[in-house]
Amino acid sequence: MSIQTGNWHLTWDRLLVKGENHKKWVIPMRRTRTVQAVAAPVTPSSADSAEYRKQLAESYGFRQIGEPLPDSITLKDVMDTLPKKVFEIDDMKAWKSVLVSVTSYAFGLFMISKAPWYLLPFAWAWTGTAVTGFFVIGHDCAHKSFSRNKLVEDIVGTLAFLPLIYPYEPWRFKHDRHHAKTNMLEEDTAWHPVWKAEFDSSPILRKAIIFGYGPFRPWMSIAHWLLLHFDLKKFRSNEIQRVKISLACVFGFMAIGWPLIIYKAGIMGWIKFWLMPWLGYHFWMSTFTMVHHTAPHIPFKSSDEWNAAQAQLNGTVHCDYPSWIEILCHDINVHIPHHVSSRIPHYNLRMAHKSLQENWGKYLNEAKWNWRLMKTIMTLCHVYDKEENYVAFDQLAPEESQPVAFLKIVMPDYA
Repeated sequence: MSIQTGNWHLTWDRLLVKGENHKKWVIPMRRTRTVQAVAAPVTPSSADSAEYRKQLAESYGFRQIGEPLPDSITLKDVMDTLPKKVFEIDDMKAWKSVLVSVTSYAFGLFMISKAPWYLLPFAWAWTGTAVTGFFVIGHDCAHKSFSRNKLVEDIVGTLAFLPLIYPYEPWRFKHDRHHAKTNMLEEDTAWHPVWKAEFDSSPILRKAIIFGYGPFRPWMSIAHWLLLHFDLKKFRSNEIQRVKISLACVFGFMAIGWPLIIYKAGIMGWIKFWLMPWLGYHFWMSTFTMVHHTAPHIPFKSSDEWNAAQAQLNGTVHCDYPSWIEILCHDINVHIPHHVSSRIPHYNLRMAHKSLQENWGKYLNEAKWNWRLMKTIMTLCHVYDKEENYVAFDQLAPEESQPVAFLKIVMPDYA
């Protein structure tokens, strides 16, 4: 969807790339009690008070909600505090990550081939997480933080993305704009809240939006992948040639790889060995992305209000996941330093994050993955509102928001 003066023009892309801020719902609670993530609003004495931020953190499932970053701080100020060694490329560490991903993915395929039916979900979960590591390697290549040789980066990035059916160059172009315009209301190419005008435009689209940003949200990256990366009209003229090369690689992989899988293992083999791990990858792709930048207190800003340091340092979330996920996904969720500078290789992100904690710790948003965090995002962070950041679907259309009401009932609230 694009916005022009006096008119709203709706397309399905706009469902994926529009958005905004949040609702400040808080409740005091004890850590030993289970409470609803959606709570009654409390008017704080000061939005910047430590006690209020602590209440918000507890209510939303965060470990810490950072103080607002002063307007006077620039992104260069933050970058200048990072040790120079965090930017250094280490070829041994880079290729070790490739080895970890190839080995763990091969082991996952072996498990799928040997597992009885009742253990297949565990094999799929492992393999989908392992192939997410391929994405992270390609992600480093796209940011020019994998190798000093740019041709090597383009080749490795393209190959790493092939099992995901992701065209490398189209994704790279879109992702670069996400980093340049993180949490900018119109320009960010990752995730956005929904526009109120979209939500009200038609009953059919409204229902699709409610399902997409509600129970299907952990797989919404599939729609993002399909709608934003295969249409040549979405790219600049100087990008088209590289986009075409990437598309040719992807379609070639599909034309050769898929028939081979089906020839050797049948349609069920294609489902077992490719489709289910691919869906596992998209679960992580969607989950990681929405946790990185989506919370009731993190606003999307119009371009005239946007501040780079606030968006990258203060508007990005660090989230700890179980160790096996962190290892297989190469620390991609140590995400704040990656937004301070995308030139930091993944194996240096923890060192960079430690530096940010030492110098800017009170401004950081940090969490350990938990159900309350997911429940907050999936049941609160929906429609853009300038004053409150987000308005939940069930506030705007309670009679049509049964999927969200269902999530509130069935999703655990454990933090």
